[in-house]
Amino acid sequence: MSTKTYSPKPSDIQREWFIVDAEGQTLGRLATEVARVLRGKHKPTYAPHMDMGDCVIIINADKIRVTGNKERDKLYYRHTQYPGGLRWLNYDQMKNRHPTYPVEKAVRGMLPKNNLGSQMFKKLRVYTGPDHPHEAQQPKPLPIRGIKGKES
Repeated sequence: MSTKTYSPKPSDIQREWFIVDAEGQTLGRLATEVARVLRGKHKPTYAPHMDMGDCVIIINADKIRVTGNKERDKLYYRHTQYPGGLRWLNYDQMKNRHPTYPVEKAVRGMLPKNNLGSQMFKKLRVYTGPDHPHEAQQPKPLPIRGIKGKES
């Protein structure tokens, strides 16, 4: 019995556009589902060494929620590259300064930490309001249970 392993070719990749309404969604649960679609794990032709994923638009990112005490306890760190230059903001402060950053950071952390992960992350678009400039791509609601899509 001869069975061959299927390996997709770049010409076999077909990308779709999906839209997700983040209003009322939990940050981590939304991020895992979006990262899964960006990687392409929802497709039967998934290959870990290729970027098989689809494009995802997240709207209403400023209305995402977190559970427990994360609004004041969750910290985002950065360093100025000077001695003693460690700076941090809690979730609430970060959400006020850069409303899309917590969503982008959560999704990016769930993607591979290499060039392939950077390529996957470029297919993510995050917007604070309900409007987005991607109507021409005709995005469909994300077809995954537990995530609310929005008809465009």
